[in-house]
Amino acid sequence: MNTIITILLVVAGIILLLLIIALFMKREHYVKREIIINASRQKVFDFLKLLKNQDKFNKWAMADPDRNWEFKGIDGTVGFIISWNGDKNAGQGEKEITKIIEGKRIETQIRFVRPMATIANVIMETDSLSDDQTKVYFSNAGKLKYPINIMIPIVEKMFPKDMDISLSTLKNILEK
Repeated sequence: MNTIITILLVVAGIILLLLIIALFMKREHYVKREIIINASRQKVFDFLKLLKNQDKFNKWAMADPDRNWEFKGIDGTVGFIISWNGDKNAGQGEKEITKIIEGKRIETQIRFVRPMATIANVIMETDSLSDDQTKVYFSNAGKLKYPINIMIPIVEKMFPKDMDISLSTLKNILEK
């Protein structure tokens, strides 16, 4: 009986410690990555602004190829929404185009339902380095509520790797 009580007290202590730590941690995350693609800015931008193209390069969009997709509106325009419901890797949520600066910037908002309810803003920008070379910037920013904000160090460590994989895949597609 003492062993069970000791285990329960240790578990409760760890949970309490994590809750206290989360009180003092930041609640916002921001990650930005970039890549140079050997293609014109317009070609790159025209591909990026279509959310349906993301399942071809975005690591997170490819997490569950059997997920259910729904589309509302006209892809590549402000207000277009792509929704999904998938396995534990893909989760459930939707992504909406919130702003487009033609040829330069696409702003989207991701609203997750599961594995946890959260909102993030994703921006993809293009910058012409020459007629056939474009720098693509990919950023992800959002807030995590207490006590989930304890995961921000994990998010800020994991996202750059996943974003780099997505950008490399995008580069391979557009340079063919």
